[in-house]
Amino acid sequence: MRYEDVAELLPRLLDGNESIDAATLAFIESDLRCQAELARYRKLLRTLQQLRTRYLEPSPGLLAQTLAALEEASERRALRSVLTGRRIAYGAIGGAVAAGAATAVLVARSRRRAGLRLAG
Repeated sequence: MRYEDVAELLPRLLDGNESIDAATLAFIESDLRCQAELARYRKLLRTLQQLRTRYLEPSPGLLAQTLAALEEASERRALRSVLTGRRIAYGAIGGAVAAGAATAVLVARSRRRAGLRLAG
């Protein structure tokens, strides 16, 4: 048996959700890599448990700083969207003018051709 064979079992073993046979358990207890990995998992679980009970008091000005930063970011975003919106509007107006001009040229050509046919 090798470490790679049991590596995925180790976290579940600590949770108590994994049942393993006696040979695998004997290997885990005798293998130094398995023991080191189990120690790391135990340390991680203890640290996560400690984080649940810790409460950090925010600094007095943190709320005001956060609100100011949010307001500044929203103003930048609004300005950016206004500028982008103007570009899109100008582009749409330019496109409409170009389409109108192209239509006028086509109509004028078709009328001129129709007029030439009647005269001839």
